[in-house]
Amino acid sequence: MELVGFTFFVLATLNFLTVNSRPAGVHLRNMESFIQAVQQVEDSYPGLSALALVRALRRTAGHDDPMTIHFLGASYNLNDTEGLEGSILNATSFSFFDKAIHHIVTDHGEERGVVLAPDGTTVALAPLLLGIESGLKAKMEGTEALGIFPLTLGRPLGLSFLSLQDIPPSLRLGPNGCWDNVEQPRVFKLSRPATLATDAVINGGMDGVILGLHLSRLPASEQPQALSEILRGYYNFTLTEKQGIDNVTTQISPRRRELSRSLLEPLDLHSAVMTTLALVWKLEKTEWIAQDTGLRKAVQDGLQTFTHKYLDCPQIIPRCQWGAKANRDTPIPLSLPLQFLYVHHTYEPSSPCLSFSSCSLNMRSMQRFHQDDRGWDDIGYSFVVGSDGYIYEGRGWNHVGRHTRGHNAIGYGVSIIGNYTATLPSRHAMDLLRHKLALCAVNGGVLTANFTIQGHRQVVNYTSCPGDALFSEIRSWEHFRE
Repeated sequence: MELVGFTFFVLATLNFLTVNSRPAGVHLRNMESFIQAVQQVEDSYPGLSALALVRALRRTAGHDDPMTIHFLGASYNLNDTEGLEGSILNATSFSFFDKAIHHIVTDHGEERGVVLAPDGTTVALAPLLLGIESGLKAKMEGTEALGIFPLTLGRPLGLSFLSLQDIPPSLRLGPNGCWDNVEQPRVFKLSRPATLATDAVINGGMDGVILGLHLSRLPASEQPQALSEILRGYYNFTLTEKQGIDNVTTQISPRRRELSRSLLEPLDLHSAVMTTLALVWKLEKTEWIAQDTGLRKAVQDGLQTFTHKYLDCPQIIPRCQWGAKANRDTPIPLSLPLQFLYVHHTYEPSSPCLSFSSCSLNMRSMQRFHQDDRGWDDIGYSFVVGSDGYIYEGRGWNHVGRHTRGHNAIGYGVSIIGNYTATLPSRHAMDLLRHKLALCAVNGGVLTANFTIQGHRQVVNYTSCPGDALFSEIRSWEHFRE
C-alpha cells in the first residue's frame, strides 16, 4: 500500500538523529571521563542516590519523549532532581552532561552521544542510562522493570527495521565506526550511512538491559551503589593472569553479548518489538502505521540479522581501532565460502593479552614484524583472539591472508595471542574461536557447514604451531580432522 505519511514519519525520525555538522569541541569522549564527571556531582551531594542522579541527567539532556515518560515519568515532575541541574552543568570541564547524552549523527557521518569504553568498544550513553534508570525505579518501587527492553533495544531496533524495509536486512542495523585517536578520543566517524540502531546504540542498549535488570533484581535488603560505582564496576575492571576472564563472576563489558543472549533468549523478541512499536504509535497517535502489510516480515528479517550479528557473532575489534597500518598492496579477494579453519598461536608475543591496550599493542607489533621483517603486505592472520574477551580483525573475512603456506586461499588463519606449548589459553578465548567465530562464519555464509579445523603444523611441516598444549586441545574439537 502507498504510505506517504509513513515516509514523512521516517524522514522526521531520521532528521531527529541527523544534524548539520558543528564543531565537536575538545572534550575527551571516553567512559572514564564520563564516570569522573558523574563522581564530581556525587561528591557535591553526599548520599545522592543513583536514581536521583540518572533522573537529573535525563532532565538535563531533555530526554522526555512520550515513551520515556510512559515508563519513567516526566523528569521535570520528579522532585528528587530539583537543584541538581546547576551542579551537573558546572561539575566538570568535560561538559558531558549537556552534550554527550544526546545521540545524533551529523551529515558527515560523525556519531555523537557515544563514548569509548576501556575495552575498545563504543557505547551510546542514552540507552545505557535509560536502562539503568528503569532498573533503579523498579528496585525502589518493588515492581517489574517493564520499560527496560522497550527503552533500550526495542524502540531503536523496531524503528530501524521499519524505516529501512527497502534495503537488504544486513544493512538495517549498524554500522560501527572508528575514533580519531583511541588515547584521546574526540571524534567518532561511522563506516557507512547510519541506521537508527548503530553499533554504539546497540552496545548501549545491551549494557542498559544487563545493568538495569541486575539492579531491578537486587535483594530488598541491598541498596544500589552510587552511579559512578555501577558504571566503574562494569567498564573499568582489571584482568590478570591469575584472575582472568574465566574466573570473573561479576558482570563486565566484554561479556556483553553472552550476557545479553542469556537475558533475551527467554523473550519472544518478535512480539516484544511489535509491542514496542505499537506503544510508540499509540503514544505518538500514529497507529495507522501498523497497517503496513510488510511490517511483520520487516521485523522478522531484522531480528534474524540482529541475532546473527550481535548475539551469535563475537565482537570483533576493527583494524582502525587497534591502529593498523594500511595494506601495502591491493588485497586479494577470497572465493567464498571456505572449507578450512587453521588454528595458530602467536608464540611471540608469548603472554596472553588481557586488555584492549595490550592486545592492540600486540597487534601493531605483529603487523610491523610481518610487514617490515618478513616483507609481507599486511599482518598475516585473518583474525587474532585476545584474552581480553575480544577478537581482533586482521585480513578479515574477505581477503586472502598469509598464515598457512600453500593454504591461504582455502581457509581462515586464526591465532590466539600467546605461547601455548605448555599451557592452554583461557577457556573464554578458546570458546570465542571454537564456537563463536566458527558459528558466525558458517551462518554468515563464508565458511562451509562441514568445515575442517586443523592446526598449523598439520599442513606446514616446519612448525610446531599452535603449540603442543593447544594442538592437543583442538584435537578434541568438533570439525577437527587429522
